[in-house]
Amino acid sequence: MAGGDSGPQPHGQHPLLEVADLSVVFRRRGQRDIRAVDGVSFTVEPGQIVGLVGESGCGKSVTSLAITGLLPTRGVELGGAARFDGADLLTMSPAERRDLRGRDIAMVFQDPISSLNPVVPIGVQVAEVLTRHRGMARGAAKRESADLLDRVGIPDPTRRLKEYPHQLSGGMRQRALIAMAVACQPRLLIADEPTTALDVTIQAQILELLKDLVRDLNTALIMITHDLGVVAGMCDTVNVLYAGRVVETAARRPLFAQPHHPYTVGLLGSIPRLDGARGEPLTPIPGSVRDLLPWHEGCAYAPRCPRREEQCLDGPPELTPEPDGRVYRCINPDLTGGPARTTVEVSS
Repeated sequence: MAGGDSGPQPHGQHPLLEVADLSVVFRRRGQRDIRAVDGVSFTVEPGQIVGLVGESGCGKSVTSLAITGLLPTRGVELGGAARFDGADLLTMSPAERRDLRGRDIAMVFQDPISSLNPVVPIGVQVAEVLTRHRGMARGAAKRESADLLDRVGIPDPTRRLKEYPHQLSGGMRQRALIAMAVACQPRLLIADEPTTALDVTIQAQILELLKDLVRDLNTALIMITHDLGVVAGMCDTVNVLYAGRVVETAARRPLFAQPHHPYTVGLLGSIPRLDGARGEPLTPIPGSVRDLLPWHEGCAYAPRCPRREEQCLDGPPELTPEPDGRVYRCINPDLTGGPARTTVEVSS
């Protein structure tokens, strides 16, 4: 592989995916550079569900696009590494990445109506994955496509193969995308806000479907979301991102029981309480994502942080590790030990 590792190593010697100090900078002539991802690191083990959580603009989706090689080739500068089974995805040639996408790594995008080709029947789009990566003949690919649509819960799948995306409901379009993503039983599935714009009932069905597929296929899943209810019901490990950096990483239960970083505390505290009094105001995080400092000047969250101190502006805070594996990036964390102000139910 060009400029990278010699190839996949034997299984079990390393995580399935290891993202190390990943950075993404968008450069435009005559404009200020935009550092969308700034040193993100995390790992994903086989069969594990890992969450990337944060507000819009924190770098979640750009991280996933960098991993899958779907960012533009011009005006984008990548740094760090993203090793899949030991091979660095960032140094692969475009042809090598295309061979991996769909076969070993698949992605479910948040907007199915813009992700599916509007002038091509659903069946052709699903079958294309099977013929490209599994070498199936047209007839076998059509039968397998119907089985996949049935597996993801689309009724009358043989008829749906002939229909176009606009003829399907939002929930069925999302299911069709998931069918395409799991057609080759990938080892890593990335779901980028897969329940956006779906009603609550359909959201629950899509999330349950993803959990079932992960369990049945032993597929690792990266769940990108701003919805902490999704995190509570699915993820094993949670990475909280802010301004392009991971500010806290912890297992799901410890994170919800005792968040340390003020941003994590704010995210959990802004969730409406079902047991609150009528008319009780919400507790939003002050300011917006645009109110931040460059990391080299100090903590990017400092302008919005209720626990801000003078030292927060002295430079970028380092990650602080704990014995249980949690890490956080804060010099004045919340270590009170009290539960987060939320009634989100954390599944077992």
